[in-house]
Amino acid sequence: MPVMKALLFLAPLAAAAFAADVRLGMIGTDTSHVIAFTQAFNGPPGPDHVDGAKVVAAYKGGSPDVESSHTRVDKYAEELQSKWNIEIVPRIGDLCSKVDAILLESVDGRAHLPQFREAVKCGKPVFIDKPLAATLEDAREIAAIAKKANVKWFSASSLRWSEIATSLKPKADAGDATAITTWGPGPFEPHHYLDLSWYAIHPVELLYTLMGPGCVEVSRISGADADVVVGKWKDGRIGTVHALRKGYSYGAAVFKAKETAISPPDAKSSYTPMLRELIPFLKGGPPPVPNDETLEIFAFMDAAQKSKEQGGKPTRLR
Repeated sequence: MPVMKALLFLAPLAAAAFAADVRLGMIGTDTSHVIAFTQAFNGPPGPDHVDGAKVVAAYKGGSPDVESSHTRVDKYAEELQSKWNIEIVPRIGDLCSKVDAILLESVDGRAHLPQFREAVKCGKPVFIDKPLAATLEDAREIAAIAKKANVKWFSASSLRWSEIATSLKPKADAGDATAITTWGPGPFEPHHYLDLSWYAIHPVELLYTLMGPGCVEVSRISGADADVVVGKWKDGRIGTVHALRKGYSYGAAVFKAKETAISPPDAKSSYTPMLRELIPFLKGGPPPVPNDETLEIFAFMDAAQKSKEQGGKPTRLR
């Protein structure tokens, strides 16, 4: 009898544990991330599977004036629906009763502020995929709206959890690094005022992963095939980002008095570590990346944009 009582007691707990997956709703089906993330959450067990959440619904969105959006939004929505049985809803508000958290995935950073205004009405935590916004003002407005609505949010590049970052972070944190350099692809998209935010957000965020916040001044040199952004941190360290418009390589180097550490040329990177960091946040934990640091990253790119417009003049972060 005691065994039977124990089983009866444990049965509801087991059922609750089985049903504990966070139900995810996606906003924007115009990026390959929606397919990759759904595969990670909803796919079969394997090294890249992420436990704890399932994508259940999505809102298509889409930007008709951005080629990489309007040419993919319907294709990815159809794949979500036909392959993964994801419900496609006509309005963002329709997600509210169906999900526990929201992934704002729209590829166009300009769309994030108006879409976030609608998403916060659900009162659910929101992950905002890169770029957080297309301008510093929009990024700050997103933060202000979230604070007023008491909605948790965070935004990050998956490169924070790449082997590039994890291999060099101990060197960067040792206390004797004088300068850090990162590099990665930096193609532009004409509708984003902060041109670095479109794709160079990845090497910029990689720099912040290794340097931490505290930049006070930025200068930028622009060329036909690359831009170089140099930031001066308040403790005297120098952080440099190379945004390359040819090739698709990422990397970083940490410069110290007696050593230069360079990331492995074959460093691995995937979405899986970031998505695993996402689960505790969606279940009530703090954002994996502090919101203040994310906003400073946008202030860094804003100062770089101002420097570019002034021919490379050093520009203070706003």
